[in-house]
Amino acid sequence: MTQPRPREVLAAIPAYRPGRPAEAERYKLSSNENPFPPLPGVVERAAAQLARMNRYPDPGVTALGEALAKRTGLTPDHFAFGTGSVSVLFALLDAWCGPGDEVVYAWRSFEAYPIAVDLPGAVSVRVPLTDDHRHDLPAMAAAITDRTKVVLVCTPNNPTGPVVQAAAFEEFMDSVPPHVLVVVDEAYVEFVRDAGAVAGLDALTAHENVVVLRTFSKAFGLAGLRVGYSMAHPAITESIRKALPPFGVTDLAQAAALASLEAQDALDERVETLVAERERVIAALREHGWDVPDSHANFVWLPLGDRSAEFAEHVLPLSVRPFPEGVRVTLADPEANDLLLARAAAFMG
Repeated sequence: MTQPRPREVLAAIPAYRPGRPAEAERYKLSSNENPFPPLPGVVERAAAQLARMNRYPDPGVTALGEALAKRTGLTPDHFAFGTGSVSVLFALLDAWCGPGDEVVYAWRSFEAYPIAVDLPGAVSVRVPLTDDHRHDLPAMAAAITDRTKVVLVCTPNNPTGPVVQAAAFEEFMDSVPPHVLVVVDEAYVEFVRDAGAVAGLDALTAHENVVVLRTFSKAFGLAGLRVGYSMAHPAITESIRKALPPFGVTDLAQAAALASLEAQDALDERVETLVAERERVIAALREHGWDVPDSHANFVWLPLGDRSAEFAEHVLPLSVRPFPEGVRVTLADPEANDLLLARAAAFMG
């Protein structure tokens, strides 16, 4: 009997693998979550929306768009919103790519990229990272062909941590044809402390073919509510909005994101705490002989290669994220970080 079948491309697409569950949330270092509770006022503002759950949310995410426009100096028609920045990326690629079109990105980078590229039938062009786990922008520029529609630049790079430098990015943009979109994925931008790093807003101002992705899931601690957005010139934004599902961002999520923006002082304090922990953990790992690249995100990268799975088992009950090339470890509270350091030292010994 003939049965319904999905598109053939799905057979080659791996399912997205979430971080491994931990015995306790404080030991979950696998998903780049913020270890702090919601910012002051967020729970109350979000809970107030529960009484109107019989109504659809604002499809235009109007209030949040206006607040972000005021903060960035842009206008609301520069913003498109989705359930996390990854959903905005999926919509962008769906709007801009079709069968045979090429999308260039560094590898290893965010593991959702291949899935987002494959679904519309586009072709991934993966450019290996440099030996120090950074984007090889000259090689990425050389990989652009007349079939290239989009280039993805993840900075800081997930899962390795380094940022793309502004000077290198501008040199790269000189080689990119103006009809090719360049997506600057800044999911971890709040943790960046490198003054020479490329800034998505500056890139957007300078280049009409730049799209910037950001999220409330990481520094703002709203991973469970799923709010992300893109910033792009209005014509590009309109194309993304057309590909996004309507009513995607709930009123709870919109209210929580607005309240988070208003708690800037508390956010800054928490981010600085995590940045300090990042520097402490990296320094301790290096003292124990680990070759750890500089990270400007809320995680560190251990380039373990084929010993990655072994290390993930060794550090239990901590859950970390092994990849074929290495292990990504999210920064947590000091006690969990200290347990990681002790297990890592024993593994190295």
